[in-house]
Amino acid sequence: MIRIVIADDHPLLREGLRRILEFEDEIEVIAEVGDGQGAINAARNMVFDIILMDLNMPGVNGLEATRVIRREWPGIGILVLTVDDSDEKVFQVLQSGVAGYLLKDVDSKTLIQSIRKVYAGEPILSPAVTGKLLHQLTHPTPVKDTCGLSDREMEILRYVVRGASNREIGIALFISEKTVKNHLSSIFRKLAVEDRTQAALKAVKLKFIQLD
Repeated sequence: MIRIVIADDHPLLREGLRRILEFEDEIEVIAEVGDGQGAINAARNMVFDIILMDLNMPGVNGLEATRVIRREWPGIGILVLTVDDSDEKVFQVLQSGVAGYLLKDVDSKTLIQSIRKVYAGEPILSPAVTGKLLHQLTHPTPVKDTCGLSDREMEILRYVVRGASNREIGIALFISEKTVKNHLSSIFRKLAVEDRTQAALKAVKLKFIQLD
């Protein structure tokens, strides 16, 4: 039996997915959650094989939840099911180690086949995502100078630009305030600035971070 958790903030979509999966004898939906924190809680309190993960959910989003689940419960297969096929999002999600990436316009037969393949340990990508990867390989984006900032430091810098406190950053990224402070010290040194305000201004000026 393949045990499934559905993580999506739209009740109607969750219901539709459940009805599709209920017709399969070897698939059981054991829980539905409406946000990323719910997905993390499910991983902490339940035993299941695969989670169908939406990305754009309130609070803790699907990408953040994916990173936590992959780090703490690597045996759970994460099959992303989303409408977001932007290049940046695709690469961020694939780098987090998901088992598959499908768009929500996928037909039910392909969804079932994908779930079975993920359960068997096979990676799954929708044709649209595969096309983006091939394009990236044949037309790589020029590497932008980021002053030596690591991916984690860039992530923290984005929160700094938004005005988040160390505590808020720690909660969002599931790290301690002390770790946030250590990263900030490194960011200040690499950007040659004295404080978070200067760091935010420099990040925007150098176009590391795009303001919404």
